[in-house]
Amino acid sequence: MTAFSTLKPSALSREAFVAAFADIYEHSPWVAEKAYDLGPDASIDQIETLHQRMSAILLSADHASQLALINAHPDLAGKAAVQGQLTEASTNEQAGAGIHHCTAEEFSRFTELNEAYKTKFRFPFIMAVKGSNRHQILAAFETRIHHSADTEFKCALDEINKIALFRLLTL
Repeated sequence: MTAFSTLKPSALSREAFVAAFADIYEHSPWVAEKAYDLGPDASIDQIETLHQRMSAILLSADHASQLALINAHPDLAGKAAVQGQLTEASTNEQAGAGIHHCTAEEFSRFTELNEAYKTKFRFPFIMAVKGSNRHQILAAFETRIHHSADTEFKCALDEINKIALFRLLTL
């Protein structure tokens, strides 16, 4: 188990807890609110335990709440990235994968795939990009666009939970 290095979640007030963890799940503070409301015991001072709690909250949420959280995520190499409108976490994650180094052709392919994916599934392509590069991301995009809607919805939730763990590990 890994303890948080910058804070002790169990010692935080509800307001401070929500402020600290509001964007672990992109623009979805409700996950942090529900995690706190389950009880701020010492077990949540371990990253893995808090992650399990937050993951379970997402996976047990109703479909509409899950879809809203999926839709809160930006397109990879999309307009928000180009215009500098991403959250700090999303900016760092995409930069770490080298997306900002895409060639004009790669940006064009990302745009094409983002549009085709959203047309097919009605939500953005989600991938925890940490440890990946832009070539691996494009390859995953090319594969996953052929999946069923149910498969991709589940995959999006799994990827969001991976992103959340990566974000928690930075605290």
